[in-house]
Amino acid sequence: MKIFNWQNIRLVLIIAVMLFLYSFTSNRNENRKLIVSEVVFVGENNLFLKQESVNKLLIENFDNVKSIQKLKLNLNKLEETINKCPMVEKSEVFVSINGVLKAEVKQKTPIVRVVNDNSSFYIDKQGKTMPLSKYFTARVPLVSGVFTKQNSKDLIAIFQMIFQDDFLRKNIIGIQILENGSLKMWNRNYDYIIEFGRPIYVENKFKNYKAFFQRAVLDSSLYRYKKINLKFTQQVVCSK
Repeated sequence: MKIFNWQNIRLVLIIAVMLFLYSFTSNRNENRKLIVSEVVFVGENNLFLKQESVNKLLIENFDNVKSIQKLKLNLNKLEETINKCPMVEKSEVFVSINGVLKAEVKQKTPIVRVVNDNSSFYIDKQGKTMPLSKYFTARVPLVSGVFTKQNSKDLIAIFQMIFQDDFLRKNIIGIQILENGSLKMWNRNYDYIIEFGRPIYVENKFKNYKAFFQRAVLDSSLYRYKKINLKFTQQVVCSK
């Protein structure tokens, strides 16, 4: 019995050719120069930064994107560079089959804007600070007063609760932090002030407010009130 025959030899030759072509294609692909860079924003359409800004981060270490070889790219490092941008929540960088360097960028989502004498900035939905943008202004509740590292944790939890609740997000447009730690809130469509009190029993207070609002809006009595007091967790006290 012959160990080697033409069929076996042909099979070996085919495998050798395939390995050669794969190695050649892989080497050619790694040394391919990029055509151009492209930035795509995913998620919300509100652009707090321009494509040009992200594109600059992509190629800042190179003179010309068309001179960059795919082999020399460190995609993880490029993602880290973009993610350091204070407007960016996360990004994904990759090279397409056609040799285009692409970055898919998800921007941060602001939930409130903090305004004080020294500065103004956003708090995003992750509870992190976010600078203002010269390209777009978010319509979020304005927060004024004493916002510090000491009280930020409790306050951010309230901001997040308002953002995650469809009714509260549409209803609350302003929050004032008093020196004693109490909160005042303003409504979008009515003139009354919400006396929220200290940031405790938050869920119960918002639950009481929503129940009161739904009842009062039916008889149009909301226009009569100047203050809605939520400090007492068992009841809502109103002042005309």
